[in-house]
Amino acid sequence: MSDGRAVDPLDNPDGTKPGLAPLTSAAELGAARRLIEKVRTAGRGPKTGYDRDRFGSDWTDTADGVPFARNGCDTRNDVLARDGQHLRYRRGSNCVVMAMTLADPYTGKAISWRKQDAAKVQIDHVVPLSYEWQLGAAHWTEDRREQIANDPLNLMPVDGATNSAKRDSGPASWLPPNKPIRCAYAVRFGQVALKYDLPVTRADKSMMLTQCR
Repeated sequence: MSDGRAVDPLDNPDGTKPGLAPLTSAAELGAARRLIEKVRTAGRGPKTGYDRDRFGSDWTDTADGVPFARNGCDTRNDVLARDGQHLRYRRGSNCVVMAMTLADPYTGKAISWRKQDAAKVQIDHVVPLSYEWQLGAAHWTEDRREQIANDPLNLMPVDGATNSAKRDSGPASWLPPNKPIRCAYAVRFGQVALKYDLPVTRADKSMMLTQCR
């Protein structure tokens, strides 16, 4: 399914606009490669000590320094509202999304979602939290880890089964099945890495560049 609202990640550097529009022109692909080239590389360290709780409470609204923080709505609902269409909210709430249609960027399919079947849509951390931990976030402050875990730049509502298959993989070992958005995905991975001065592995950077040729 094509989502006419999806935005080119190069035109969405703060992640407040929906989706991942394909990058197709020579100018776009060149700009994508230049952005990815700026990303540092490092070896992936051990997972020792990693726990989801080290990145703060799930979907907190108090991760200061990122868009949507302290707007009275938790991060999960913020990004569902950002990317979903035909939104239905809980009665009496302008925050809690109960139903929507999602143009899933990772599969290219339309998903009709209801909160009763919450796992059908999951919120992907584009740069997985465990990956971040192994590439340096283990040494960050808890506030900084909470920021990257709740930053809309790093969050994408997607098909739940596809997200589960990704696990904590970098681009060298997992890419979205929807091939037209793979360069956009690589750009978003790079944008997150650059914003938080986070390196990626050499293999991941090589694969990211390959997607934008």
